[in-house]
Amino acid sequence: MVIGHTKRKMALGLSAVLVSSVLLSACSSENSSASNGGNSGQAGSLKIEIFDRGNAPAGQTAANNFLTNYVKENFGKANNIDVEFVPIPRSEEVTKLNVLMASGTDIPDIVFTYDSGTFNKYAEQGGLTDLTSLLDEHGQNLKSFLGEDTLKYGQYGGVQYAIPAKRSTVGKYASFIRQDWLDKLGLPVPATTDELYNTLKAFKEKDPGETGGKVIPLGMTIAPGQYESLIWSFIKPVTDQERFELTQNLSSRDYPVLLPGFKDGVQYLNKLYNEGLISKDFALDENKETITQNIGSGIVGAFSDDNDAIFYPDGTYDVLSQNKPDAVLTAIDPYTNSEGKHAKPVSAPNGMYIMIPKSSRHAVEAIKYLNWMASDDHLLYIQNGIEGEHYTLEDGVPVSIPDMSVESANKLVGGGDIGIIANGRIFESQEKNDKAFVKSFRAKYQDIIAKSLAISNTDAIEPVFTKRPIEAESKYGTTLSEKAKQLIVKSTMVSPDQFDATYESMLKDYMSNGGQAILDERKAAYAENK
Repeated sequence: MVIGHTKRKMALGLSAVLVSSVLLSACSSENSSASNGGNSGQAGSLKIEIFDRGNAPAGQTAANNFLTNYVKENFGKANNIDVEFVPIPRSEEVTKLNVLMASGTDIPDIVFTYDSGTFNKYAEQGGLTDLTSLLDEHGQNLKSFLGEDTLKYGQYGGVQYAIPAKRSTVGKYASFIRQDWLDKLGLPVPATTDELYNTLKAFKEKDPGETGGKVIPLGMTIAPGQYESLIWSFIKPVTDQERFELTQNLSSRDYPVLLPGFKDGVQYLNKLYNEGLISKDFALDENKETITQNIGSGIVGAFSDDNDAIFYPDGTYDVLSQNKPDAVLTAIDPYTNSEGKHAKPVSAPNGMYIMIPKSSRHAVEAIKYLNWMASDDHLLYIQNGIEGEHYTLEDGVPVSIPDMSVESANKLVGGGDIGIIANGRIFESQEKNDKAFVKSFRAKYQDIIAKSLAISNTDAIEPVFTKRPIEAESKYGTTLSEKAKQLIVKSTMVSPDQFDATYESMLKDYMSNGGQAILDERKAAYAENK
């Protein structure tokens, strides 16, 4: 499975000179066929970027292994195309991509990034091939696989400049509670915010885990997985116009700082903090190291997180079970909004942005390759391997064979980085996608993961889609994402009588450092769209 996060700081750290040189080089090296959409030129070769994660088995590389050879044989040889994979270190993807494109030579015909700012900049300055007609002519299976809801995320100014990868599931967050603690106190599973509050107070007062006073009723950090479900549950109903204008997308994530109810959510955190119901050191734990240790040691009663984060081998739940054999976690969805819904944000339907540089002479071959991947069972093979050797079918979805040989397992290395049109394993229905997600985990966790996945998709708040980038968000996004965290942290940690003054001061600072500029531009963009 391809797993990635936007590296906007890296993108914004590049100088304007480098960005300009990237696009100038890409455009200046194009020939006449490329300027007409890349529909002609020298045929018979195709260069494809691939992430190098430094984990290739002995005797293999990111660019030369079982699955790259599968592509070369089944797409390349079958179509008389010489396929070459160009490795780029995953940890340096934006920087290396910019340098590579700025060189003006040996640029892969297919490149990609998770960074929306990088894609927007390339499209804005003319460095990418218009894929609209190429998709219509050579990418019908690809278009059908992705669908319009995903494809629109690769458009700039109404032009299709990127092929967005499709996510298998968009759900992000669920909450969890110590069921054994509830049982010991004779309490029901909390189903509302008020019920959760009463449960947290009982955990603190009665210490059912016998932690010797170390109990943390609600584990909290300043990472999104811990606080977003709580904060968003306080957001009040708004019109489509208000949602568009008042949402602020910072570092590829929607922030509700200006939406009505945000202040109420932060004030609720302040209440929990001052009553000793959340982690005292939450502001210092953005990397989640402390909360992970505390959950594993058995002193946390409830917490929110990514829907799958705690279930991986040797992960948080495994550690908790080792330290507290009687501990049992239950997935819950307690945070309720003013409408009684369990509203929480989900991801956009797209993952990475797959692009063809304007200088490429092989745009046709590139689209044919992506279309090939979306055809027949090629993506299934790339993601899952060989039936009987790598997986068996259960309920129509592939389930990995747990005791496959090392030799067999090595054949699958890099599959997520080759199957670039998908983020996660994708089948003909969302039901199958969800089954495959659940069955990718060990049997002992599959029931709770199925519930966690369902919770993460309940009453989903989808990202706000903008037809054009909000330039102020690109300019101020990194700064404001930090300002938003500071607003939450400082407003949470003050005494209740200082809350209003602290909150308003921090909000004023937020607005003067770019928040107002984003609001103004979003209002203008809404008027344009209307």
